[in-house]
Amino acid sequence: MPDHDLVILGAGPFGLAAAAHLRAVKGLDVCVFGDPMISWIRHMPAGMFLRSNLVASEIASPTGALTLQAFDPENADKLPNHLPIKQFIQYGLWYQTQAVPDIDRRKIQSVEPGTSGFRIVLDSGESITSRRFIVAGGLGPFAFRPPEYANLPPELATHTSDHSTFKPFSGKQVVIVGCGQSGLESAALLHENGAQVEVIGRENHIHWLFGWGSRTLHQGLGKTVRNFFYAPTDVGPAGISQLLARPDLLRQLPRSIQDRLLKRATRTAGARWLVDRLTNVPITLGRTVSTVGTVGGKVRLRLNDGSERTADHLLLATGYHIDIAKYTFLAPQLLASIKRQNGFPVLQPGLESSVPGLHFLGAPAIWSFGPILLFISGTGYASRSLVRRISAGR
Repeated sequence: MPDHDLVILGAGPFGLAAAAHLRAVKGLDVCVFGDPMISWIRHMPAGMFLRSNLVASEIASPTGALTLQAFDPENADKLPNHLPIKQFIQYGLWYQTQAVPDIDRRKIQSVEPGTSGFRIVLDSGESITSRRFIVAGGLGPFAFRPPEYANLPPELATHTSDHSTFKPFSGKQVVIVGCGQSGLESAALLHENGAQVEVIGRENHIHWLFGWGSRTLHQGLGKTVRNFFYAPTDVGPAGISQLLARPDLLRQLPRSIQDRLLKRATRTAGARWLVDRLTNVPITLGRTVSTVGTVGGKVRLRLNDGSERTADHLLLATGYHIDIAKYTFLAPQLLASIKRQNGFPVLQPGLESSVPGLHFLGAPAIWSFGPILLFISGTGYASRSLVRRISAGR
C-alpha cells in the first residue's frame, strides 16, 4: 500500500496550485515537497516586474478565493498592472500558507519506478511510495549557456537566472547577450544600479509587446474589442491569444501549426513599459559574438562586424532549453521510459507522461499543451486538467 496517493515536487505557482486543487478532491492524500517560491526568490533579480498583467499573474485556486486582492485587501484598488517581483513572491508565500501549509521541505534525491507507483528517496535516506508523482520543478535546471561561453569563469560570465540582485555590478562594465525580456529588463536594472551596460542582440529589431492589459489596448481598442482578441491568460498576439488559452483545442491542430504558434508566442520580445527605462542604455542589434576570451581579468568579445567589446562581466540572457534529462532526481530507468520529443516529455490529457502516473507541469508541458504552461496564467488549466485525469482514474 503506497504511503501517498500523490506526491508533488515543487512549491512554486504550478506546484501550489496543483496541490490546492487536488486537496479539494475528497479522499485524496497529497504530499508536497519543496521550498515555497524558492526559484523566484533565488533566480529573479530584485526590482524586476512580472511581464504578465495583473489578471494573468494570479495563482489559480479551486474556489477562486486566493486572489491578489484577497492577499492585499487594503490596496486592492491600487495594485499595479505589472507586479514587482517582491510583491508577487509575498503573494505566493501567502497563497502557500493558506492552501498548502504543511509542505515537506526535505529534498527529493531520486524517483524511480515502484511496485504500485513510485519509490521516492529523500536526502535523509528515507524512502516513501506514491501512486502518482507530479513534477513541478521549475525552469532552474534548463538555463541555457551557449557552448562558446563554457570556458569563461563564473566571475566573468553568468546567466541572468544566476542573480537575485544586480547591486554588486555598480560601477562595472557589463555586456548583455540577448535582447528578450530577460536581457532588456536586466539591462534596465543594471543601469539603475549604477553599471555601464550594453545589450547585444542577433535580431535586427526589438519586438515590443502590448499585451492584454496594456494601457494602449484599454484606451485604443476598448474593453469589449480587447477581450475579443486577447484572452485573460495574456499569452500570444491578438486572436492567437484566444486559441493558446485553450490547450485542448490547440492540441487538435496539426503538429506543424502547433510548432509555429509556439514559436510565435515565445519569440524574443520585450515589454513596452521597458522602453523609457532603456533610453540611456546602448543596444546593438543585428550582431552576433564571433569569438570570446579573457584579457587582464576581463572578458573580451569580437562581434561578427569585427568590432570588439571589453567588459568586467558578460551576462547571458540566452533563455532556457527544456530537457527533462536535466532533472537529476529522475532515476535513469524512469527517464528511459518517458517518451520525449527534443527534451520535452510527450504528454497526454492530465499532463501525464508515457509512464502512467507521472505528470509534468509548467515549462516541460509546453510542447504538448502550448505556451500558457510557461506562464502563471497556465496554473488554472494545469490544475483542472490534473483533477479531471486523477478523478477519472481513481
